Amino acid sequence: MLNRTQPVGGLLRQWRQRRRLSQLDLACDAGISTRHLSFVETGRSHPSREMLLHLSEQLEVPVRERNVLLVAAGYAPIFPERPLADPALAPARAAIDLILDKQQPYPAFALDRQWRIVASNAALPELYDGVASDLLQPPVNALRLSLHPNGLAPRIVNLAEWRAHLLYRLRRQVELTADAALIELLREVSDYPAAGATAMQTARLENEIAIPFRIKLAGDVLSFFSMTTIFGTPVDVMLSELALELFFPADDTTAETVRRMAAAAGRAN
Repeated sequence: MLNRTQPVGGLLRQWRQRRRLSQLDLACDAGISTRHLSFVETGRSHPSREMLLHLSEQLEVPVRERNVLLVAAGYAPIFPERPLADPALAPARAAIDLILDKQQPYPAFALDRQWRIVASNAALPELYDGVASDLLQPPVNALRLSLHPNGLAPRIVNLAEWRAHLLYRLRRQVELTADAALIELLREVSDYPAAGATAMQTARLENEIAIPFRIKLAGDVLSFFSMTTIFGTPVDVMLSELALELFFPADDTTAETVRRMAAAAGRAN
């Protein structure tokens, strides 16, 4: 976890070390001298705003943390953080709504940086039958919903496999962002009891195209794979952290079952 109270040079050093780069590596990537980078990290030289943003780009520092670097260097933050309902984000919201709507009758979600569901297409509501009401209170957290023993976990057929997949993604996110909230979320969900998932299942994956999400629903086992979509080159903090999680049927039986359920409920497009 990064110490955000450090001077800007110390923060840059922490990001460089998190990316496992030497000063020479970063200096070469950024097109500056190793001496100048060393002076910036030790505080002997104060970086310009342009240099700070350039180094942040080379280090793939998250947009939220670029604001932190700017403030630490005495500059005003330049990346706004607006809610999805803000009029300035109307084109982005329209694109999100279009993708979610077109994904029906299969589930789709927009997730923020802490895996909270900020929008969905409300497809397949039967998925949440039996889930504890507190887990469905907004803002719903997708990881808690999936892995909590009072959530979907008891009905996930390949829980060990799916749990390992989600925890890997979360660990990778922590590694990339050093986000304190995500570190705490990782601790929490890792401690959930994993009945039926104490040992990695030896599922046959030769014919799979991705790690499947298999869940019992109304006497059937439905199988999905997911695709994650992000915005390209966003300059808004919230948009830079938003991910669209789209679920697709992994077999013909799942596709037909979901379409039949949607048609019966009048939800088919």
